[in-house]
Amino acid sequence: MAKNYYDILGVDKSASADEIKSAYRRLAKKYHPDVYATAPEKEKKEAEDKFKEIQYAYDVLSDPQKKAAFDQYGDENGPTMGGAGFNPFGQGGFSSSSGFGGFGDIFSDIFSAFSGGGSSSGGRAAANQPRQGDDIELETVLTFKEACFGCKKEVTYSRIEKCPTCGGTGAKGANGIKTCTKCGGRGRIVVQQRTMLGVMQTERVCDMCGGTGKIITDPCPDCKGKGRIRKQRKVTINIPAGVDNGQMLNQHNEGNAGYNGGPNGNLILIFRVKPHPLFTRRGNDLLFDLPITITQAVFGDTVEIPTLDKPVRFDIPAGTKNGTLFKVKGKGVKDLRRNAYGDILVTVKIDIPKDISLKQRKELKQYFDELDKTATYDEVEKYKKKIRTLD
Repeated sequence: MAKNYYDILGVDKSASADEIKSAYRRLAKKYHPDVYATAPEKEKKEAEDKFKEIQYAYDVLSDPQKKAAFDQYGDENGPTMGGAGFNPFGQGGFSSSSGFGGFGDIFSDIFSAFSGGGSSSGGRAAANQPRQGDDIELETVLTFKEACFGCKKEVTYSRIEKCPTCGGTGAKGANGIKTCTKCGGRGRIVVQQRTMLGVMQTERVCDMCGGTGKIITDPCPDCKGKGRIRKQRKVTINIPAGVDNGQMLNQHNEGNAGYNGGPNGNLILIFRVKPHPLFTRRGNDLLFDLPITITQAVFGDTVEIPTLDKPVRFDIPAGTKNGTLFKVKGKGVKDLRRNAYGDILVTVKIDIPKDISLKQRKELKQYFDELDKTATYDEVEKYKKKIRTLD
């Protein structure tokens, strides 16, 4: 059976383009792979499949031609009429006599228009069925070390919760709820429209009760009849080692309260990591520029390389050139998904002194003139060869 893309996005068939886009964005954030980066493999795979399903549903419903084909035929690629011996009411065409594939909606709308409205149970169920609450996105600032090592972070935020006074009913007591007089408790009303084909009848959500079929006559004094109140909440979050700037962490059931007894939404933490004074992060590796003197470059030296915990000693070989890249293995950032660490990539920057006395200049010039007569400069020789090829 073909999937119903409206059901996947949780919107009605009459939803506008903006409503479809809004539903897609909400679900895409909820099931984005980054949110499940630290989740178990099974849960991660389920979220990945769901994300792909949501993406495809939006691709169809955001494309006017595909959407029109899906609305009419139940397939974004248009009607598939089968081969020889095709029976439009059998297995080769529509899925059942009651559904009629994509044409079922057309037939049912026409029959409903001329018969006086038909059943409203589906609309009433949609209005009153349990629905998950909205997710909350919260930017969380971490120091560089907190992101690399992981930490416990206490966060405070505002969320919508079920009113404890009325239990979410919105009424002061059991007698404070009455059946809606406009829809008779159905949650939907029949509206007549004059068209070229005559008077057409369609069903809409009741504007008096909002589709619930009930009216609050004596509202709860705390929530004012809404059944929900906003409260400050404080939770402690275990942030795993290795999170990076812009990544997200999903805290299930910590979002806004659900509707009609549905579960809470999720709290989605979006990390903003403060820069480090020395290190720049690239994946799990840390990049670091090490300034050294000419003397250290020429004769070599043992230096201390800073890491995220304690410094390590490192040998700079004699004759090190400017821009040489060294690697300190295993001293980078922990991988989020496995017990492995990146490296520190050290780029040597030779610092040329500026304040040299005339006497020092003279002595250095004499020394280097003698050196140039016997020393070999590999890069200079390579450059000269390239220049000669231009002649």
